[in-house]
Amino acid sequence: MNRQDAVRVIVCDDQNISRGFFEMYVRAAAGFELIAGLRTAREAVDYLKEHEVDLLILDVMMQDGIDGLSAAALIKKEHPQLKIILTTSAAETGWEDKARAIGVESFWYKEYDEHGIQEIMNRTMAGESVYPGDAPDVSFGKIKRSDLTDRELDVLRELTGSLTNEEIAEKLCISVNTVKRHIQNIMEKTGYENRLDVAMNAKALGLVVSDKQRTGNG
Repeated sequence: MNRQDAVRVIVCDDQNISRGFFEMYVRAAAGFELIAGLRTAREAVDYLKEHEVDLLILDVMMQDGIDGLSAAALIKKEHPQLKIILTTSAAETGWEDKARAIGVESFWYKEYDEHGIQEIMNRTMAGESVYPGDAPDVSFGKIKRSDLTDRELDVLRELTGSLTNEEIAEKLCISVNTVKRHIQNIMEKTGYENRLDVAMNAKALGLVVSDKQRTGNG
């Protein structure tokens, strides 16, 4: 393949090591050309106004400016033909549905996906939409992530955002007593002694990530 026919790729990740990892694999991939490595999602949005790009590899969590999901939504409106691979080192699965709704082609878990990024790149550019078949089953206290119910994960997600029981109840449209019961169930399952331990460990593992954390407000 001639250089002019190569897939033009930009990588956007605010972690230097992670960004370097992606840049290395893009450079090594046959038929792909790295044209930029960017640190913020806002840089990616601005870069695309001036340059022709075929594929964007974009991290979800960003510490400076808008997050990857928000940037992907903006980019898809302006550049619907551009293919996007969203990536994350967190085990948060709630972002997959959001990414699909935006029109993001593929989603890749850095730490947990059995497929390599080059395979995801090739399949995405071949027209596939590549999403994980199974959620990352991370150890959490005495249990695995899969041992928590969807509603317990919903409550846990808001708990990591430092919301009170009343705020969680209002956001999830459930009663305060139901919130308390879910938190108690999580503590009993995991073996953590209090809600702070539950929230801190979930946050450290990236088990769930609140919208406040994702957008840099948490």
